[in-house]
Amino acid sequence: DRNALPAPDHQPVTEYTPPRTPREEKLCALFAETLGLERVGIHDNFFDLGGHSLLVTHLVSKIRAAFGVELPLGTLFEVSTISGLAERLDQAEAAARPTLRPGPRPEVIPLSFAQSRLWFLNHLEGQSPHYNLTLALRLRGALDRDALEAALADLVERHESLRTVFPETAGTPRQLILDAEIARPILAVAATTEAELPQALNMAASRGFDLAVEPPLRVDLFVLAPRDQVLLLLIHHIAGDGASLGPLARDLATAYAARSEKRAPVFEPLPLQYADYTLWQHALLGNEEDPESPVARQLEYWKKALHGLPEQLELPVDRSRSPVPSHHGDTVAFEITPEVHQGLLMLAREQQASLFMVLQAGLAALLTRLGAGTDIPIGSPVAGRSDHALDDLIGFFVNTVVLRSDTAGNPSFRELVDRVRAANLDAYANQDLPFERLVEAINPTRSLRRHPLFQVMLALQNAGTLSLDMPGLTIVPQPMSSSAAKFDLALILTESRGQHGGSAGIEGTIEYSTDLFERKAVEAIATRLVRLLESATATPDQPIGAIDILDAAERRRVLAEWNDTVR
Repeated sequence: DRNALPAPDHQPVTEYTPPRTPREEKLCALFAETLGLERVGIHDNFFDLGGHSLLVTHLVSKIRAAFGVELPLGTLFEVSTISGLAERLDQAEAAARPTLRPGPRPEVIPLSFAQSRLWFLNHLEGQSPHYNLTLALRLRGALDRDALEAALADLVERHESLRTVFPETAGTPRQLILDAEIARPILAVAATTEAELPQALNMAASRGFDLAVEPPLRVDLFVLAPRDQVLLLLIHHIAGDGASLGPLARDLATAYAARSEKRAPVFEPLPLQYADYTLWQHALLGNEEDPESPVARQLEYWKKALHGLPEQLELPVDRSRSPVPSHHGDTVAFEITPEVHQGLLMLAREQQASLFMVLQAGLAALLTRLGAGTDIPIGSPVAGRSDHALDDLIGFFVNTVVLRSDTAGNPSFRELVDRVRAANLDAYANQDLPFERLVEAINPTRSLRRHPLFQVMLALQNAGTLSLDMPGLTIVPQPMSSSAAKFDLALILTESRGQHGGSAGIEGTIEYSTDLFERKAVEAIATRLVRLLESATATPDQPIGAIDILDAAERRRVLAEWNDTVR
């Protein structure tokens, strides 16, 4: 029971209060199911119990299905207890969106909006590896290759997205779902050594896909020893996203366990397939010519929200932009301690914000201090799985939103979190508009030199670690280095939780363009971000301009060494 957890991992929680009405009882069940708890009291705070932005989306979807109402995402940030939420349900509008379920399919199935963006990029760049999604696993033990090949075939049969190709007619692509036997993956086996493994993995991951004819899943097995092998699953992003790796791993493990016992796997039937989602998405957004349609309303919101957006964020780069970027990149790792992590969570609760919002405020404050100005656009991925029927599907649902942070007037860090919270909640309420349509509507000056609308990406991963349980095998993730950069800077933060769900620190990675930055410069950015967050959580009411981001040596260099006026 999470209500019994001691400090300091959590702020004091209320004494368990059971539900009093059928509505509260149903909400308690939905909270517990979403958070993975046995029970939840009506006065327990959703975020105190481990809730975060992604789980808010899941909970809103469950509430929509259970009560038939459309609850704005911001409601959970304003009222995060069951007792308060029960009252808000009376004020919520009836769900107007079409029900997500399988239906008749037309002869020509269009691409989803997210797929259209990637298809265009693939068409423009050729068979580029920039949008390959990798899952590398170290397998130690007795691997049954026949069972693995059969399990991969089961996986492709279960998920249509893994056997879909995208031929075009007169420049317009469509989804063509292949028969499972035709799309059965071939397990490519190669012997290698430990020293050769990194290069072998990178070479396999750098091969692009011909989306018109080639299924978007490729599988390689690298054999280091009879009981030591590495499995690489390569998926083009058009068929999967980060949240797809959970269902993929779970279904592959289920199928392998069955096939190793010479039997067919028994799966819980999927409620729908990706093509069904595509048709639903087109129906949901409607026609832009209709001013009352969701797509027209969201388009109008974004035009106002991003009016006057800077064409380019002035970052502290080491080199000028190349006319045609190479997209070569490297990464710098850093850590946020459990103590600072706890401080970030406490500040988020005090401001009724999410951890992501506090981290975004920290990044925006740092970029302002580094000379990027006071209008800071940051890109962020949103899961796009707005209905719980999509939870177990492999597919490309993620969208990108532009989160604009206003740091003008030297606000306190606490005030900046409030500004970020208000802007983000409005953005999340309009997150269905495809990013590529947003770019067309805003129509910034097009240039190959930079990413449109934003050049810095921020992502927080807190969906838990990926785990596979396959008989006879010990399985751990196999690290892979990344040599590509889609943005000037991309910060990927991974939150860790302790045994009882308490703060255990945040692991960070900055992926940067080597066209623009030297490694030392990015290491300095990482160090200063950590230092800023430490200071901001300790004294959140100080102005962001007063937060010290220099260490003692840097301060001495600026004030003394660079200010030496002997000659």
